Amino acid sequence: MNREYDIIIIGGGPGGLSAAYSAAQHGAKRILILERDREVGGILQQCVHNGFGLHHFKEELTGPGYAQRCYDLVKGRPEIEIQVETMALEIRPDKTVLAVSPQYGREELAARAIILTMGCRERTRGAIRIPGTRPAGVYTAGAAQRMVNMEGYLPGHEIVILGSGDIGLIMARRMSLEGCQVKAVLEICPVSNGLTRNIVQCLDDYGIPLYLSHTIVAIEGEERVSAVRVAKVDEAMKPVPGTEFTIACDTVLLSVGLIPENELSRGLGIAIHPKTGGPVVDQHRETSVPGVFAAGNVVQVHDLVDFVSEEAEIAGKYAALTALAEAPAVTREINVLPGAGVNTCVPQKLRLTGDGAKIRLFMRAARLIRGARLTVESAGKTVLEKPLAIVKPSEMLAVDLDAARVAGLTDEVTVTIGREG
Repeated sequence: MNREYDIIIIGGGPGGLSAAYSAAQHGAKRILILERDREVGGILQQCVHNGFGLHHFKEELTGPGYAQRCYDLVKGRPEIEIQVETMALEIRPDKTVLAVSPQYGREELAARAIILTMGCRERTRGAIRIPGTRPAGVYTAGAAQRMVNMEGYLPGHEIVILGSGDIGLIMARRMSLEGCQVKAVLEICPVSNGLTRNIVQCLDDYGIPLYLSHTIVAIEGEERVSAVRVAKVDEAMKPVPGTEFTIACDTVLLSVGLIPENELSRGLGIAIHPKTGGPVVDQHRETSVPGVFAAGNVVQVHDLVDFVSEEAEIAGKYAALTALAEAPAVTREINVLPGAGVNTCVPQKLRLTGDGAKIRLFMRAARLIRGARLTVESAGKTVLEKPLAIVKPSEMLAVDLDAARVAGLTDEVTVTIGREG
């Protein structure tokens, strides 16, 4: 006999746990979290460093500490059921989830609403086509992080890291603390893709060199990596002839971007935004398929897990209202567009209901600007202006539109970032 729920949440990381807690707070009585790992917590289980929770819990926590806080919110609640070691294989249009697990085998689970919190995965060597031989010793930074922090293995001793994403920067510090020699962090862009605090705390404090506008043009080695060939790149990110040099190493860690995990979303026919790689969502985090919501890194890659929890709580609230047939009626729909100086903006749609709620917009700048001004416009009028000391593509920005500003919106909204004055 198939089981039926008010809400099924796919993914038991901080997003899934926060969404479940919020849904229970707003009246959902039967909530199921499906998690494919052996325990909930998501990627935070392997993030043993601190720096989490400053916004959401108002104190500094480690990754496992943050995950435990999220789990404590749902533990023992009769409305919430957690099923681990379970793989969701398909979501059908009638909101039936096909899943498989050692405990139950193949099963079909029915829901009134679904929340997608599957997170994201890392780009691999194949995705960025690094030339050279195919020796052992090439890992994604996240895989190496799990090996070191959870499994107790060192991937190597002389390390070169390609990409200055936050996981790569954190692994540069982690490998140094384990006694390894991190010879260089290479970044193809002219600015780092990590948070400023991670550049300072993980590279500067440990004397690890960061080569901007550089990339690996070949990996050398037979059985094991022996060296990488590095070259400077031009403005088109093409290697500059004559700038090549070699760095001897036995391990290459790749921190070259994250991809939202949206195979289930595509299978259901959810509209995917070409730039974020995640579903197109409204301010309630409802996707283009009614009754299906999405939050966290499956929508867009976040810098801070605090924002993942915030977004998931919104999805949980409105999924609960949808499941209980109490969702407010939509009066009009407005598109949100990234304008000059803005790469992405979430949500991409506003479905206005007149419920008096503020709307938070998350965006990423297209380039580094010092002395910037963020502007939100609609129907030729300025809705909001905000001066910013500095904006970076690597650091997400957030602005709030209060109820009065939201009520006055009649036409599409455009967000731009330019130089002050």
